[in-house]
Amino acid sequence: MKKPINYTFIVITLALLISGVLFLATLSAPASLQVFGNTSHYLFHQLITIGIGLVLATVAFKIPLRILKKFAIVLFAINILLVIAVFLPGIGSKFLGAKRWVSFGNNSFQPSEFLKITAILYLAAWLSNRSFGQVKNNWLSWAKREWQNIISLYVPFLCLLALVAGLLYLQKDLSTMGIIAIALIVVYFCSQTPLWHTLCTVIVGSLGAALFVFLEPYRMQRFEVFLHPETDPLGIGLQLKQSLIAIGSGGFFGKGLGMSTQKFGFLPQAMTDSIFAILGEETGIIGSSIIIGLFLAFFWQIVRISQKATDTFSKLAAIGIGTWITTQAFVNIASAVGMFPLSGIPLPFFSYGGSHIIAELIGVGILLNISKHA
Repeated sequence: MKKPINYTFIVITLALLISGVLFLATLSAPASLQVFGNTSHYLFHQLITIGIGLVLATVAFKIPLRILKKFAIVLFAINILLVIAVFLPGIGSKFLGAKRWVSFGNNSFQPSEFLKITAILYLAAWLSNRSFGQVKNNWLSWAKREWQNIISLYVPFLCLLALVAGLLYLQKDLSTMGIIAIALIVVYFCSQTPLWHTLCTVIVGSLGAALFVFLEPYRMQRFEVFLHPETDPLGIGLQLKQSLIAIGSGGFFGKGLGMSTQKFGFLPQAMTDSIFAILGEETGIIGSSIIIGLFLAFFWQIVRISQKATDTFSKLAAIGIGTWITTQAFVNIASAVGMFPLSGIPLPFFSYGGSHIIAELIGVGILLNISKHA
């Protein structure tokens, strides 16, 4: 029986989305005027993107969950093909040395952003159809069951992680790889799989991430700047330096909306990666704390939706989507304040861009779909 949807979750999501639009309206005006000769180009583009996202969120809200579960593997397979398509001449487009976008005409989108949803849905659907556990009658039975779990459960999960990680490594998108990996590992853990599976995955994954950092000089430079922010303040360390200046100059109450000075070309990627720094400059500790509080409340409501869900697929899908969006939010925030290496990932519902915000709104639509059946 359908139940009332979670209106508290809707209010929190709308608060984040509206705050993002209002903030981007003032933040994007100088850059928009300089590039396009008017102050509303970026804002107008963002509103169109949000409109598309809301339409797709409505579709995700209306589609029966059993259909979503049934076709999760199809959606994932299509998404994998789109991720591969970025490497094809005439289809994929390159920006700042990385191939991550599929172009059609004058428009483009980033398939890896939607991989966050489809990979979570596929893993949730696959795990919900599996029966596993540990037999404790005797050592031989336990060993036999553990071996079956490894072959039929853990190895396929590792293959899924390896597929996603391999494709995103070729795209030089380590941050997106990390976000998806964290979400998938949390989904796997929450499905009550053997604990040592998760521990081994985290350990090996951490070592692999460290290896990826050392293999690329620019990633190693970012990590060195994270450890020593004073390193190369006019080069690789410029973004972190200006980000900290922006947040520090905001003080407790901030300079006021629209009163940022860092957005006038001083802070790189002000509308995307570093948007939280401008937020801190204009609204201060108070405004920043409110936004962080909204993201915490956002995640808590998702946990409640997951707890109330009546089937395993819905539970796992909800917690996976919640982990993805909130982890991405706090990695972005931590990068802005120097608590995490610069990641290059957007702040959900705030950063300028098309693919990420559409994917996030689709995720919200799926969560509301789950809540009406919880």
